[in-house]
Amino acid sequence: MNSNILNQKSIKKPTKFNGIGLHSGKKVEVKILPSSPNTGITFIRNDLKKNNIIIPNVFNVSEASFCTTISNEFGVKISTIEHLMAALYVKGIDNAIIQVNGPEIPIMDGSSKEFLKLIDDVGLEISDQPIKLIKIDKEIKLSVGEKYIKISPSRVNLTIDFEIDFPNSLIGKQRNMINVYEDDIDKILSSRTFCLYDDIEKLKKMNLARGGSLKNAVVVKGNKILNEEGLRNNKEFVNHKILDCIGDIYLTGYKMLANIQCSQGGHNLTNQVLRKILANDANYSILEIKSKTLPKALVNNYFLRSIA
Repeated sequence: MNSNILNQKSIKKPTKFNGIGLHSGKKVEVKILPSSPNTGITFIRNDLKKNNIIIPNVFNVSEASFCTTISNEFGVKISTIEHLMAALYVKGIDNAIIQVNGPEIPIMDGSSKEFLKLIDDVGLEISDQPIKLIKIDKEIKLSVGEKYIKISPSRVNLTIDFEIDFPNSLIGKQRNMINVYEDDIDKILSSRTFCLYDDIEKLKKMNLARGGSLKNAVVVKGNKILNEEGLRNNKEFVNHKILDCIGDIYLTGYKMLANIQCSQGGHNLTNQVLRKILANDANYSILEIKSKTLPKALVNNYFLRSIA
């Protein structure tokens, strides 16, 4: 086993892609560039000449209703970053520069699948600097009406236990629990965003979902799925919520050790509980990981898998 798998990673060479923004409906091009150790993930709006750097940070989230939007102090925004952030998390990418020539990351197929392929195609550059993790030290809970999230300590894992409960009979109540570092999470990563057909007009009146289509979202009308190919897996709805959660967690700037339990939550609830955690240093620790600090199972399953 290579000892350097526990070192920080970036992509080996630049890659680019383009597509339609789910909410803006605008065509956008994105370039992902390698970056030096300890620089983290940085977004740059390269369609703007100044004040165009935005850091994907928990406290920079300006909107979190239907997607995660980050802004800088000058009000410059990039939205729908969560599926790309989840892909970076899962592939173990600690450092990258992401140039975007518009206000939204393209939705692609509605999941992280295409982002993961792009990263696999260019490969990873492994540095000589050790990775860092955030470890949750105190249990933090947050409830808003029927919505609920709890993040509690875990020594070596990140587990996400997520439940949704929709009035729609086809979606209904779904629950899934995964261990991000040890389970096969391909179904999570390929699960697409979804919406009810009855909500489409309402979203468009809010200037949202202008780029939405059956190519990038699962649409449910009554007890029928309008997409010809149907669902990719039998828990695709809740699995997509778990995918969103992974992407939103990465706005801490680190991979995480924690147990997360959430019922009927989403971007906003996840962001609120992360703000609560990071507001007090006693709630968490930042660990610098060196070769023998982590159990062999975790190294083999996650860190070795990420560079395979």
